[in-house]
Amino acid sequence: MGIAFRKYHGLGNDFILLDNRHQPEPLITPEDAIQWCDRHFGIGADGVIFALPAQGETDYTMRIFNSDGSEPEMCGNGIRCMAKFLADLETVETGSARPHYRIHTLAGLMVPRMEPNGEVTVDMGIPWLLAEEIPTTLAASDSKVIDVPLEVAEKSWQVTCVSMGNPHCITFVNDVAAIPLETLGPQFEHHPAFPKRINTEFIQVVRPDYLKMRVWERGAGITLACGTGACAALVAGVLNGKCDRSATLELPGGNLHITWNEADQHLFMTGPAELAFTGEA
Repeated sequence: MGIAFRKYHGLGNDFILLDNRHQPEPLITPEDAIQWCDRHFGIGADGVIFALPAQGETDYTMRIFNSDGSEPEMCGNGIRCMAKFLADLETVETGSARPHYRIHTLAGLMVPRMEPNGEVTVDMGIPWLLAEEIPTTLAASDSKVIDVPLEVAEKSWQVTCVSMGNPHCITFVNDVAAIPLETLGPQFEHHPAFPKRINTEFIQVVRPDYLKMRVWERGAGITLACGTGACAALVAGVLNGKCDRSATLELPGGNLHITWNEADQHLFMTGPAELAFTGEA
């Protein structure tokens, strides 16, 4: 008897979802996750997400194993997929699903809300901006890292760092399509300035309310979309005076809408989450 799974994607950023509500530990190991995520010899995915029992005053707990077996703190596209997964499970079990979820993650509490059009809006919380919170050595521990130089591939890049519970390095470029992501991405990710490695976003400002983005995800490589990265990119754009507090982020897999609320500093991300297929492994 195998393990039942459902595969979802958020703008092509795809995940294997497991109903893990009956026990607090993941059903499979990081080594298993590597095999399951293999696109030639496994199911194929950017990561495996576990819907675990609640912790504290939450509804569920979320954990993720990346395609390389590492465990990130959070994933924006992944949490939208998890919300859709939970809504599908609850609808089968009770005939209806709750309109929102309080989900415990390693990055703190996340609250995804189901929209009438099928998309999911997530309160992503408040961005962390101090160097020690990223973490990075690009500035003093209690300072922000905004538009500072970073040497990568024999070139100086002006970067801004933001943590959404997971670390991001953002740099603005004239043409994201011209960036050799497959070679630059690993060099940013493993740069000694980032002791816990880094997610890297290359951003092209089309208009203050419209940005193009490509991403190299820590532990997964090139992905079609990254929710936390889109949030971090908008924050970096605002901090550098390049974009509005509400904008559309165009990623290779589609668009996300991000708003950074000035009143309480919370970020809100809205985008799709879709079931691809179900199976047993």
